Amino acid sequence: MTTAAKETLGFQTEVKQLLHLMINSLYSNKEIFLRELISNASDAADKLRFKAIDKPALFENDPELKIRITIDKDAKTITLSDNGIGMSREEVIENLGTIARSGTKEFLSGLSGDQAKDSQMIGQFGVGFYAAFIVADKVTVRTRRAGAAADEAVCWESGGEGDYTLENITKADRGTEITLHLKSDAEEFSEPWRVRTVITKYSDHIALPIEMLKEVHTDEESKKEDTAPEYEVVNQAKALWARSKAEVKDEEYKEFYKHISHDFEDPLTWSHNKVEGKYEYTSLLYFPSKPPIDLWNRDKPRGLKLYVQRVFIMDDAEQFLPLYLRWVNGVIDTKDLPLNVSREILQRSKPVDAMKSALVKRILDMMEKMAKNDKENYAKLWSAFGDVIKEGPSEDFGNKDRIAKLLRFASTHEDNSAHTVSLEDYVSRMKDGQDKIYYITADSYNAAKNSPHLEVFRKKGIEVVLMYNRIDEWLVSHLTEFDGKTLQSVAKGDLDLGGLDDEDSKKQQEEQEKDFGAVIKQVKDVLGDKVKEVRVTHRLTDSPACLVFDTEEMSGHLKRMMEAAGQAAPPSQPIFEINPTHALVAHLKEEQDDDRFSDWATLLFDQALLAEGGQLDDPGTFVKRVNELLAKAI
Repeated sequence: MTTAAKETLGFQTEVKQLLHLMINSLYSNKEIFLRELISNASDAADKLRFKAIDKPALFENDPELKIRITIDKDAKTITLSDNGIGMSREEVIENLGTIARSGTKEFLSGLSGDQAKDSQMIGQFGVGFYAAFIVADKVTVRTRRAGAAADEAVCWESGGEGDYTLENITKADRGTEITLHLKSDAEEFSEPWRVRTVITKYSDHIALPIEMLKEVHTDEESKKEDTAPEYEVVNQAKALWARSKAEVKDEEYKEFYKHISHDFEDPLTWSHNKVEGKYEYTSLLYFPSKPPIDLWNRDKPRGLKLYVQRVFIMDDAEQFLPLYLRWVNGVIDTKDLPLNVSREILQRSKPVDAMKSALVKRILDMMEKMAKNDKENYAKLWSAFGDVIKEGPSEDFGNKDRIAKLLRFASTHEDNSAHTVSLEDYVSRMKDGQDKIYYITADSYNAAKNSPHLEVFRKKGIEVVLMYNRIDEWLVSHLTEFDGKTLQSVAKGDLDLGGLDDEDSKKQQEEQEKDFGAVIKQVKDVLGDKVKEVRVTHRLTDSPACLVFDTEEMSGHLKRMMEAAGQAAPPSQPIFEINPTHALVAHLKEEQDDDRFSDWATLLFDQALLAEGGQLDDPGTFVKRVNELLAKAI
């Protein structure tokens, strides 16, 4: 027998902050608390059903899983109980005293103090049990882990301040019972009709019976005084994905999404599909409207909820979706896997591989349909998940072409940073004689848009794709062509405009290279090993100089990203190109003083480095050199 012990423990710091927000009612919709508690109870039942596959004794002769809600109008309390998996003392401390979910600190540090914005952010994060404090000034939890002795139950209680009490108790039945002592401004939830309305609105889809006392009319009360109270099921209690699409309302789909994702926003779209053939399964896939806080944590739990013959098996079955689609939520229910399937078995299962391939194609179908018919929502999807989707061409070679058509970028065709240009759009606008898709990578939109490398392209009216997100360098290293057109960086290799260059221009360029031969040699002597080569440029019209890299070398942009991430970047030397039509470069040709020539050459190099997004080794000397040259000019 466990010795009774009552102790007071403090909440984790993050929980205190979260409770403060809950108690101050950042949610404008208080009734959301019930949805969260019912969702948790449903999860507890799912976990017991899964554990009992190997240990049937955990059912304790009570295999009928359910949720029961009772109301005491006089005491102003509402109690929600389930006969699911329950919790041990250690699990109560872990689950109700801390927040284990990754991203919590980032979530809390992102709160601005603006209640409207913070409320949206909380909804995006999901808070589960703690939503109880929206309506309650005291919460009591009585719970016993399935399979544990009756005297190993625990009572947890808190007023939502800085601490909570924990006490060992005796509880005959397994599962969890949560009693909310309602605040004065939340007493509406002590009315059974109000609670039934909330259940119908938010939790009708729960595949577990939710019971409440059967309503008895006044003229019937006298007849039933001596009879036991009757409970009735107030939800449909049937797995939503197992129902026909025709009988499921849009609102039900939306609420089911919120249940499985713990997201408070409606999804952008969804797809409900039943497949019969070699493999039989039903899938329900959702596109969220906003990214989760931990989207960029590639190691976080992810994937679909897996059911086998409607028996819950596991959350986050990552084997059914590739990483670049980790933002997709949903459920898959199949008959082609054993009930005792493990993650290891999933990794080497032919049915799983076949279902994964089909699910990926369905998701790409959904994206293509949205991109074509609902551009506004596709823009939202791309804004939220575009950078993750860009991982696709390197991870999913078989679907590389389909993914490429779904990519969106900014470009010089539009004078804004919106990512609305597809590669198909670009190709449709290509000039006669153009055989390449030109792009530039940079640290920001302004750096890309104002790069000197674009000057000749603007002069000739050639569109350039502007890439300035961290993932873009990775993308173009794997997506090297589209629709038979090579992707070409305007800041790498020799300028090759193919059929867009006329003979007169080529002849003029050859003459300039001969005319500036001595200047090129002298500039190379001044810059030494700072540069791999010095040459006359034909890509500039307004700027005096720029830096480019060989086609096979790492760009300056990628090198800076690696160094910022603490990774060692391989050594690389830029090529220094000078514009013979610019006054400063023309001055170099006439400069007789070696020291002044060295100053001008070094200044032009430093300017080119800054324009490319690089950092100067010695900014002080650069400023001093600029001032001295300006003073001499005056």
